[in-house]
Amino acid sequence: MLVEYPISGRGAAEISASVERAVAAGELAPGQPLPPMRELAERLGVNANTVAAAYRVLRERGVIETAGRRGSRVRAKPATTGREQLRVDVPEGVRDMAAGNPDPALLPSLAGVFAEAAAQADREPVLYGAAPEEPGLVRRARADLDADGVPDGPLAVTSGSLDAIERVLTAHLKPGDTVAVEDPGWGSLLDLIPALGLRTVPVRVDDHGPLPDDVRAALAAGAHALIVTDRAQNPTGAALNASRARALREVLRGFPRTLLIEDDHGHRIVDLPLFPLAGATRSWAFVRSAAKAYGPDLRLAVLTGDPVTVDRVRGRQRLGPGWVSRLVQRAVARLWSGGAVDTRAVAAAYGARRAARIGALAERGVPATGRSGLNVWVPVPDETGAVARLLHAGWAVAPGARFRMSAPPGVRVTVSTLREGEVERLADAIAEAVGPVGVDRRYV
Repeated sequence: MLVEYPISGRGAAEISASVERAVAAGELAPGQPLPPMRELAERLGVNANTVAAAYRVLRERGVIETAGRRGSRVRAKPATTGREQLRVDVPEGVRDMAAGNPDPALLPSLAGVFAEAAAQADREPVLYGAAPEEPGLVRRARADLDADGVPDGPLAVTSGSLDAIERVLTAHLKPGDTVAVEDPGWGSLLDLIPALGLRTVPVRVDDHGPLPDDVRAALAAGAHALIVTDRAQNPTGAALNASRARALREVLRGFPRTLLIEDDHGHRIVDLPLFPLAGATRSWAFVRSAAKAYGPDLRLAVLTGDPVTVDRVRGRQRLGPGWVSRLVQRAVARLWSGGAVDTRAVAAAYGARRAARIGALAERGVPATGRSGLNVWVPVPDETGAVARLLHAGWAVAPGARFRMSAPPGVRVTVSTLREGEVERLADAIAEAVGPVGVDRRYV
């Protein structure tokens, strides 16, 4: 027998749930083989087709993978063991530079805009059958998208960026399809894709975004979709510039059937211009969330794209949550258009904190990157050691394993709440923990 964990169940749902519980509990380890289907069927006293159906469910949920005659095994990073398990628990007295949150001091007050939105709701209740999008939010969002050169298209509202990306992926792809993603990249996205039964192929990034040659190779090898972060890339801070956007659009024109998804979560906290790729392929989606500028708990993103993509997202949304609360939409519309946030001041504050961190590290012989956003990426020779030494010194940083597939080790330092008096002390601690490290600006 290939596994010690006693898989149980009589039906496909019970068998798949048994395996999934074992993976989540660590009783079936990543990479561990599962019994051949006929062997497990005989042991459980069920038909082999029942086990085949269970294994199919597990593949589609991103828990296991099958490699022909080599059989089935637990995925190296199964969807049931998310990258959040790699987070650092921050003890009392340790400064948290790992969370990835915006600075609460730079977020707007929500009391006034929600009071106004609630008063409007009292006058004009939103009932079943009402339009799912708040007209004021649509107008404000469309005006900003037009100003940034994003092609015209219908608009939908989702519960944040990840919700939008999930809905777009499921609107076009089927289990087994491949998605090209940035490496290092957003840990939640790297969890989501296999959970949908999709495969990931890594694309290296440098300060200016995905490398065109890597994108071309991934698409030529059969990747069905490409996800790009335009600005404030998590975790490296990369941001597309004009020349990189032109090069990527040229690559994409050679693969017009690619599903292109762009994530612009850095909207209104970044002082770099947007260079969108939208429209370079037939199927595309462009997503903007409110989380970084107005607060993570608002859970709202605006999505535009080609008519087929947006129509599919809206249709599936109607069968599930129906719509994102119009009360929340009205509040965000007021924030977006009412000058509640001095976006230039916010972007300047984050920019100054990144520059201070990168400059202080450079003085100590430690390279780091972060063109935009809330984080700085520091290559290290040993992630575990670096994170442990920094924790001992009173600083919590995020291990790079949460964000990377093939890229070499690194740590992510969130600088959004960095105080002036902490710059030198944190730089000393990082230099002591990691030492001078040579860095390839492609994070590979």
